[in-house]
Amino acid sequence: MNATSGPNPVGALLLCRADPPAVRPPARLLREQLLLAPAGTDWTVLVPEGKPWLHGGEPVEQVVTGWATALAVSAATWPVVALWWDRERAGLTLAAGFRRTVGYTWLADGTPAGEDEAMRTFAARLALDPVLDVQALEPLTEPDQDADAHTRLVGVVAVLARAGLALPTGLAPGDSADRLRSVALAQGAEQLEWPVDGGSPALTKLRAWGGDAVRAELDAVTEGPLGPYLRAPEARALSAVQLAAGAPLLAWGIGRRSGGWATAGALLVAHGMLGLAYDRPSER
Repeated sequence: MNATSGPNPVGALLLCRADPPAVRPPARLLREQLLLAPAGTDWTVLVPEGKPWLHGGEPVEQVVTGWATALAVSAATWPVVALWWDRERAGLTLAAGFRRTVGYTWLADGTPAGEDEAMRTFAARLALDPVLDVQALEPLTEPDQDADAHTRLVGVVAVLARAGLALPTGLAPGDSADRLRSVALAQGAEQLEWPVDGGSPALTKLRAWGGDAVRAELDAVTEGPLGPYLRAPEARALSAVQLAAGAPLLAWGIGRRSGGWATAGALLVAHGMLGLAYDRPSER
């Protein structure tokens, strides 16, 4: 892919269509090693510091799809585009709320391996220009001997730039995870941190009912994009939906040893419990 980073490196970027203050709370709830940086008008980029796909035996595509899904569901109001690449393929995944994710894949040599309809859905859900932007995306789904997978991803970024995306200088899809991390840090990216609670997020919330841990977590969530939902009359209904969706997803992720999907399920379950528990600790 990118000659400056060695042959066919493995890495990923998460592009969130929201400002950093809105992205920070749900990104922290992922409890992953991530760097956060502004990336243009109403865009934020998250750069993985770690490489869970190397240690858990899970493909980078599955890991970042789980992260993107968890972020999009917790945010509710803004979508997440995950760009990923490995030694054999590269692709994108779009997550938006509770909708089914949309993805497109290219082989390492740039051969399209996705459906044209997926790219059109990608453009529609991001509210891109239905004529100009779709026309710019169409060549990415057609054979091109001069375009490898890295070039395809750069083309996606170029189209998103028309919608306000501006990645920090030197940060480019196709580079290795180590290079992305060093470039992001050099550009002043923020290292996300989260409270150390000594256990899994879901179990900790149950054990600390009404305690400081739940209050701190509630403060983080209610200050973020989910705040209005927790205070709205429909809060309990939304929480019930999150629990109903999160529990089987968590079980499926654990059963298949899929860290990304297990994280998404755990985050849904945690948000559902927080929503149902909100009235009690807030009154105290």
